[in-house]
Amino acid sequence: MSDLPPWRPLLKGARQREGRSPAARWLQLATVAADGTPRLRTLVFRGWADGASLDLLTDGRSAKAAELRHQPGVELCWLLSRARCQFRLRGRLLALPPDLEMGERQRHWRGLSPGGRALWGWPAPGAPLEAGAPFPADLADDVPMPEHFQLLRIGIGQVELLELVGHPHRRRRWRREEGWREEILNP
Repeated sequence: MSDLPPWRPLLKGARQREGRSPAARWLQLATVAADGTPRLRTLVFRGWADGASLDLLTDGRSAKAAELRHQPGVELCWLLSRARCQFRLRGRLLALPPDLEMGERQRHWRGLSPGGRALWGWPAPGAPLEAGAPFPADLADDVPMPEHFQLLRIGIGQVELLELVGHPHRRRRWRREEGWREEILNP
């Protein structure tokens, strides 16, 4: 792994303070719809690809996949309630070389539990619900990775940390273009 930006250990420490709570892996992804309106949803953090790129997974049939093809810029918000802080990460969806993308998708697919894989066996997200449609509770290890199992690798260009403790709160920013130099901001 490359050298870590200075905000990464702070994020790691904040996530550790969340303990075993599943919420420590949840972050919000903001995208822009084709009509220019904002969209927000919660996804599960799947790991770091390098010092400032993280992985998320999605169903390629979802609206977010189309939104990201149209506008690859995103903002992520990671609210860590026990640590009383909020990380705001700005970046963009990275286009990976096809061989690397396929290898990374397969790695993530193999790393999911049967219950975690099950989501990709469900009907298309957002489509009308059909009576009797299959919603499997799990997909076995030998089930091939579906084409709509998609990796979202987000390259981070800016991070803000809002610490919601003390008076006044503290706010800091790091930008890749500034060599991840810390800037102190008004909260």
